[in-house]
Amino acid sequence: MSGFNSPALALRLLGREWRSGELRVLILALLIAVTISTAISFFTNRIERSMTSRAAEFLGADMVISSRSPLPELYAQQASAQGLRTSAQVGFSSVMASDSEMQLSSVKAVEPGYPQRGELRITDQPFGEERTTGEIPAAGEVWIEPRLLNQLALQVGDSLEVGYASLRISALITHEPDRAADFYSLSPSVLMNLADIPATRIVQPGSRVSYRLLISGDAPALQGYRDWLEPQLEVNQRLTTVNDDNRQVGRALGRANQFLGLSSIAAVVLAGVAVALSAGRFAVRHFDASALLRCMGLSRRQVLQLFLSQLLMLGALATLAGLLLGWVVQWGLIALLRDLLPPDLPAPGMQPLWIGAATGLTALFGFALPPLLRLGRVAPLRVLRRDLAPMPSSSWFIYGLALTTLCLLMWQFTGDLKLTLSMVFGGAAAALLMGLLAWLLLRASAAPLARASLAWRLGSGELLKQPAAAATQILAFGLIFMSMLVVIILRTELLSNWQDQLPADAPNHFALNILPEQADDFAAQLNTIGARSAPLYPVTPGRLVTINDQPVREQVTKDSQGERAINRDLSLTWAAEPAADNQLREGSWWPSAPSEHSLVSIESELADSLGIKLDDQLGFVIAGQTLSARVSSIREVDWDNFTPNFYMIFSPGSLNDLPATLLTSFYLPSSERAVLRDLTRAFPAMTLLEVEPILEQIRSILAQVTLAVEYVLVFVLLAGLTVLFAALQATLDQRLYQGALLRTLGAQKALLRRANRLEFTLLGALAGLMAVVASELATWALYRFALDLEWQPHLLFWLLAPLAGALLIGVAGALGTRAVVHQSPMRLINRSH
Repeated sequence: MSGFNSPALALRLLGREWRSGELRVLILALLIAVTISTAISFFTNRIERSMTSRAAEFLGADMVISSRSPLPELYAQQASAQGLRTSAQVGFSSVMASDSEMQLSSVKAVEPGYPQRGELRITDQPFGEERTTGEIPAAGEVWIEPRLLNQLALQVGDSLEVGYASLRISALITHEPDRAADFYSLSPSVLMNLADIPATRIVQPGSRVSYRLLISGDAPALQGYRDWLEPQLEVNQRLTTVNDDNRQVGRALGRANQFLGLSSIAAVVLAGVAVALSAGRFAVRHFDASALLRCMGLSRRQVLQLFLSQLLMLGALATLAGLLLGWVVQWGLIALLRDLLPPDLPAPGMQPLWIGAATGLTALFGFALPPLLRLGRVAPLRVLRRDLAPMPSSSWFIYGLALTTLCLLMWQFTGDLKLTLSMVFGGAAAALLMGLLAWLLLRASAAPLARASLAWRLGSGELLKQPAAAATQILAFGLIFMSMLVVIILRTELLSNWQDQLPADAPNHFALNILPEQADDFAAQLNTIGARSAPLYPVTPGRLVTINDQPVREQVTKDSQGERAINRDLSLTWAAEPAADNQLREGSWWPSAPSEHSLVSIESELADSLGIKLDDQLGFVIAGQTLSARVSSIREVDWDNFTPNFYMIFSPGSLNDLPATLLTSFYLPSSERAVLRDLTRAFPAMTLLEVEPILEQIRSILAQVTLAVEYVLVFVLLAGLTVLFAALQATLDQRLYQGALLRTLGAQKALLRRANRLEFTLLGALAGLMAVVASELATWALYRFALDLEWQPHLLFWLLAPLAGALLIGVAGALGTRAVVHQSPMRLINRSH
């Protein structure tokens, strides 16, 4: 064919096929794939950014640089140059004094702009009505925690001595956002203006002072600043972000991201399968057109180029439409949920558009290219011999391309290679198992179905005649149900796990600095006010200095958990029995007979970070004394339960000669807060810390995650229905022809309807059964290798999934094949010859 113009001809053919309806299924599948991808990306991106913003309240900023020595001015200058907001902060411990009392307190001197994230709330009187303020204490004034009033016998308006300065108490602090990062603090908090630091004369060379620089701004600027900063950081400087500052929030965000990523994978992969099925039908229906083009002089390369040009144009059109529709869908979703979502939900960015476009094109070429490659292999002789079909592409190529596409899509949505590999290999194993079981079940059911009624024999005839092809159909339908089941199981069990870790009566107060001789009286007082308390633990501060007589600093890496642990005093305790939620990973608890040497049990994450193993000798400095202890066990600790937990627990008697105070946590309903005043008066040396704001914050984040995953599940269901529709359309031509033959031979419409219903009901039941088997295998792999959760079989789904599959596939099949009994048999037979 001379003057061949592939793009122009491809555009004309695309327009003709659009008008004839040939592309409806394919473009619908691709449109839904892009729409789902874009809408999910927009929604989850905004939810994640909102959760990160809410969680940043625990830090008081987006990131914080901290050090024990003054930070270089260059850090703040560079941040300002990159458009970031900065706020300096100085923290230290000092004795606060009134006319009659003294109390060691934690002082925080701040400058305007604090806090950059979250709210600072104050009140004028103890237990009075609190209010949010955007200010900080004025120069010459100080804000303190209410408990400090009782300890110093002061009132609002009195003067407080801070070093050499006398500052007026102008308000009481009820909530500090970044106080959550240090809720084991043993001293009450004092907030003052940074301008008053020189007058106190406390900060001198050699003083134990913490310097912090709070930084906030847009994500790209923060990332650019972080890239610049990290090479500049010195050994004694630490960069902290919201994801690694608070253990409870970090784990909640991590699990939320994991689940949202898994849900997105399920939705997009299902839509990709729909694209593959639709592309396969498109290719089969264009074998004749390809053969005709070959007869007109086009080469194989030109034919393939022509159809690939159509594919590219189709992909561009569907991608643009899908991006626009995804944008609209996420706005509609946000509008419907405006009363449930945070009022400060971030505006949508551009990243989801790129993700949607990349996902659409990747799914199009990854799933649709293998079937369309057959169009380039159609022989010209097919115009005379309709039974002459082109050979399929190499199976290694097809499966390799599909697997690569799946891996790319999964990695894009999770950002976690381990999770991606678990999904890929778990899914591949599940697919092989499903296909094998489907083939075996069909072979085993041949004999019973042969003796069934005519409708059953007609409905199952095609399945039994070609069990391999039928197994492929069951595998496709099973993939739909498996994806839905996996998402439903994960949604139910992950959220249940999150809620269980944070029950309604989780401890909301920590009591510290309880004197040992007051233990019985304090426990009795808690019982009197109706508080539910954890055990009282003796606590003494100490520092780990050696491992097997080697300095510990030589055995840790910078910014690791171990590096942070050795740069501060650890809270050390001793106990006869491990806490109920501590599980021994290695070793054993204390021997029944007293040991001649001190023994210690260490938390597993710290042990891994420091490279500590059983029977290692650890050296400590406690209250100026040195102590050596042998590691007898390594424990896994649940840090999310807001009960006292410790990195190091010693055997009884190891720390008897060292000074200690007692620590516990307890739950008290918010309506009973007034009794805390009497508790603090009865035990004036005690430090009482309320962590209810932390619990409220985490519950808010978990509620937000719950809402997000439930609506992501809607998109997964939509994608599953798309695959179901595409699978029905892929076999529609063959069913129309077979139905025409049966009607020509005298079959009634009612018989064909019943046969179709029975066929799809059988397909659905088998697919549901296969989906349960595969979902159990997939969830076991995810729980074991990616999510670190305990797996249990889901017996209820073994009954519900086959029934749901039979009902859903049966109804959809009956509706999708109505044309089989409504079109003229003669017209269909003539069209096929």
